[in-house]
Amino acid sequence: MSTDDTKSDGHCATPDSDGEVAEEIAIVSFERKLETAEEIRSGLAGRYERIDVIEYHTDVFAEHWGAYDCFVGLMASGIAMRKTAPLLDDKWDDPAVVVIDEELTWAIPITGGHHGANQVAKDLASLGAIPAMTTASEAAGKRGVEARARAMDAHVVNGDSTVATNLAVLDDELGPVARLDGPRAVLVGDDVTVLKRNEAEGVVVGTGSVSGASRESFLAAWERALAAAGYGFDDVEFVATATRKADEEGLLAAADELGLGVVTFDRETLLEYEGPTPSKSKRLIGWPGVSEASAIAGGREHELVVEKIGYENEVTVAIGR
Repeated sequence: MSTDDTKSDGHCATPDSDGEVAEEIAIVSFERKLETAEEIRSGLAGRYERIDVIEYHTDVFAEHWGAYDCFVGLMASGIAMRKTAPLLDDKWDDPAVVVIDEELTWAIPITGGHHGANQVAKDLASLGAIPAMTTASEAAGKRGVEARARAMDAHVVNGDSTVATNLAVLDDELGPVARLDGPRAVLVGDDVTVLKRNEAEGVVVGTGSVSGASRESFLAAWERALAAAGYGFDDVEFVATATRKADEEGLLAAADELGLGVVTFDRETLLEYEGPTPSKSKRLIGWPGVSEASAIAGGREHELVVEKIGYENEVTVAIGR
């Protein structure tokens, strides 16, 4: 067995309703494929708090059940299914399970897709595996509420509500996440998912752009703005932008490269948190300057740390907290 204690960069680090965090990974492999398992461990190094390689035996899953947040089975899916099925109890408490074939062609989440398995499968794509998502929202190319929580560095408080809210995601009826600042008391029904931000503090990168801005431009613009405030990428909670920029390929690629979530705000929210720098977009299309407004809206304190900085007439950035 080998262990990687490198600090996690945030992948899969979203507490579930019981407060557990998917940061500790076990790669289970037959003896003949232990070398491949070590390659997987090396490929995932730095993304999780702990990664162990464990040699397979008949009771390996039962022996380590509860000791890890996610198992990666380097084996046929049938083996993993038969050995873990009797151990499953509750999706909010059970570890996630992903299988990957010996040729590293497919990474298939079996259980706990929204609780670590999907993210691990996506991370295994860096080794050449194709993530095979079967959870409804991911299969439809949409972000479920658990994914939205992860993007906002938050966790789901009332797990059972996600059945209704993820169905609303599939039907395009959920809309953006509403933000409520306290101290306040809130009464919600069973079909309202409550997200609570995690304890770690950080800054928010608010960003706008022209259509088609490159990944390189986003990365360079973000780095420049963060440096102006004395921060680095490790200090960033998430990237914030407008809903009309939600499909900007360069932005999404840059955020994915850094392991950051992207949170989008609708026009009404951005108007509420409009920044100090005048923007032609408000006069032309009714939207305030995206970078400052989204940085303020996303920050815990709604405070603008760095006003809008432009980069190559492609990307604008502001920093909030």
